[in-house]
Amino acid sequence: MIRYFKAGDEKAIAEIEKECFLEPWSEQAVLDSANLDCVFVLFEKDGQVVGYAGLQIVLDEGYITNIAVKKAFRKQGIATALINELLKFLNDKLSFISLEVRASNSAAIKLYKLLGFTKAGIRKNFYSAPKEDALIMTKRR
Repeated sequence: MIRYFKAGDEKAIAEIEKECFLEPWSEQAVLDSANLDCVFVLFEKDGQVVGYAGLQIVLDEGYITNIAVKKAFRKQGIATALINELLKFLNDKLSFISLEVRASNSAAIKLYKLLGFTKAGIRKNFYSAPKEDALIMTKRR
């Protein structure tokens, strides 16, 4: 089941961050983003948050901040469902949605391409742990 962020979800998101990323967001960072300009969608399975995605909205532009799914729940279509939920904003009020992805993350790049994102550029040395370029991928209305 997909739902939107509510108070208290920052803990579940921070736990997923720790499992999935070398530089995870803290509970406070998640909460600060949710209180400012970021929309979070969460995927629940049996009452447990197993994945989430964040979208920062600036004017009519959307920037996906993070997408993460717990390792035990991957390859079940959860990331696709989360991204599709965010893409509803593209149809309603955004001119494009963009994201950065590690150049070596072939599984994510393949997923984004299947969902209609195209390579828009490269951010040199965007990631620091380990140091790596990011591909900028964008989907336009």
